[in-house]
Amino acid sequence: MKTIICDIDGTLLDYQCNITPHSGWLKTHTALPGVIEKMHKWEVQGCRIILITGRRESDRLRTEKELRHHNIPYDMLIMGFADTGRVLINDVGKGGECKAHAVSLPRDKGFDEFDWEEVGL
Repeated sequence: MKTIICDIDGTLLDYQCNITPHSGWLKTHTALPGVIEKMHKWEVQGCRIILITGRRESDRLRTEKELRHHNIPYDMLIMGFADTGRVLINDVGKGGECKAHAVSLPRDKGFDEFDWEEVGL
């Protein structure tokens, strides 16, 4: 089973600054191309999906509601980790095979333009 760790804003949903519950945030954010289909495919394949975001812990209920609204599956939601730099560190397999990958997608482009087989998905 693979573990997928994925950012939310600009990766799953379009990036918006200064969205508040009173500014229509639920109608403002849209799921990016290919995101919902891929996330459901990976869920069905048994992947563990961890979402990480720079959104504050105080925005948890709003974020969970928004993810449900867009029907985005996940197993864990990690809040409050700003995206000023995230580094994935992992060991290699016994035969030297790569067990971890990092994928940096252009903001707001979605999942359709990346070859997911390149990273085993």
